Amino acid sequence: MTINILKYLESSSSEYPDKVAVIEETKSITYKELNNVSKKIASVLCTVVGNGTPIGVYMEKGIDALCVFLGTVYAGAFYSLFNTELPDARLKHMHSVLGAKVIVTAASLKSKAVELFPDTPVFTVEELRQADINQQKLDIARKQAIDQDPLYVNFTSGSTGVPKGIAVSHRSVIDFIGYFTEIFNITSDDVIANQAPFDFDVSVKDIYSALKTGATLVIIPRHMFSAPVKLIDYLCENKVTTMIWAVSALCLLSTFHGLDYKTPETVNKILFSGEVMPAKHLSQWQKHLPDATFVNLYGPTEITCNCTYHVLKKGADYSDGIPIGRNFPNEDVFLLNDKNEKITEPGIIGKITVRGTALALGYYNMPEKNSTSFIRNPLNSAYPETVYLTGDLGMYNRDGELMFCGRTDNQIKYMGHRIELEEIEREMSDIEGVERCFCVFDEEKSKLKGYYIGSVDVADLHRLMKVKMPFYMVPGFVRKLDSMPMTKNGKIDRKKAAEIAGG
Repeated sequence: MTINILKYLESSSSEYPDKVAVIEETKSITYKELNNVSKKIASVLCTVVGNGTPIGVYMEKGIDALCVFLGTVYAGAFYSLFNTELPDARLKHMHSVLGAKVIVTAASLKSKAVELFPDTPVFTVEELRQADINQQKLDIARKQAIDQDPLYVNFTSGSTGVPKGIAVSHRSVIDFIGYFTEIFNITSDDVIANQAPFDFDVSVKDIYSALKTGATLVIIPRHMFSAPVKLIDYLCENKVTTMIWAVSALCLLSTFHGLDYKTPETVNKILFSGEVMPAKHLSQWQKHLPDATFVNLYGPTEITCNCTYHVLKKGADYSDGIPIGRNFPNEDVFLLNDKNEKITEPGIIGKITVRGTALALGYYNMPEKNSTSFIRNPLNSAYPETVYLTGDLGMYNRDGELMFCGRTDNQIKYMGHRIELEEIEREMSDIEGVERCFCVFDEEKSKLKGYYIGSVDVADLHRLMKVKMPFYMVPGFVRKLDSMPMTKNGKIDRKKAAEIAGG
């Protein structure tokens, strides 16, 4: 039985020692090298930290960061990536929550790391990878490990409020990745293109799917997402087969007609999540890759990546939206009404709730938040059982699949009507000339606002929305943007965009 994620690395290193494990532009590393470098890093770290110790990784995503992640785990500790793009104040707050005993960084970032975290020892990856492997110390750390030990803490990207650190165990990742790779037939023949930042849980699927199966992980540099031609060339040159991407990243390529320039014909699996996939962008990808499998994934970070999925059917009518689908094995996903009673009938909106091994350990050092989100299962009075309240709304369609119906905090009451902002956004996005869009509700002014990028002008868009939607769903204020601000995790930064656009 696998109780530690390192078993993935060791198995692939044994079976495919000389195979390229990770590619990062002009650099690469084999499975054997990845294993050895990780052990060298661990041999130093385990002399300064104990089992279950948090280590902050202040680095850009890449091969070195991945080696530090795995080295941290070999040392019996767990990692949290401190994204170098984040504001200093946010990084300092994350550090205060995590209480990292050590910071690992790159030599080029050391002076900044020392400035940000003055009371914490700082090591560079360049120093650590020069160490000799101390197998005896690594064996001691491994013997003390159990599957419920934390593997990582990812801080939510939330553009508002206090960042929350979500602790996820080895067992949860092992449980999820085992089913994930099996269901979507990810094997050693695959080349996985990593789009997501390493502090975003989409990357967990990239990293650990590759390590488990012996696939090759291709890390896409951040700068390529502002150069669609280079990005497409990179996908083609590396013969990528699998893309587990945020919706916004896929839309970026289709918006700039990257697929018309060149089609990455080796791609056979596209799995997307994070936001509702606009129909016109999905059709572009399906047109250029008609034989690929397309999958809609759903799930918050708190349940380890995803809890439901829907494999898109060719020729199916998705005019009412793409289902988020059915639960992954060993995850129970169900709906609760306002009285915490289970909903089973189609068409009734309820709170999406999850139970199972894939649940995160909880929010790190945030007991009050844990008590409101990770709660005792209201359907089980026989013994204590934890469920996670996602904060999302859903309903069953006639086929018994879940449909996403927005956030509990995205449901508004306007002109006497309860409205889901996502419903308005879907109608807007279907209008010819709208590339991306979103809506917000200004409670203070009781004003519904819509923002978009595209070729249609505001007056025409407003007129077409009045044709498509009830009067109470048509934003009274509509503004066209030059570009759509994104969060670092590839989602629309609604707050920033609304601040820029005003209204």
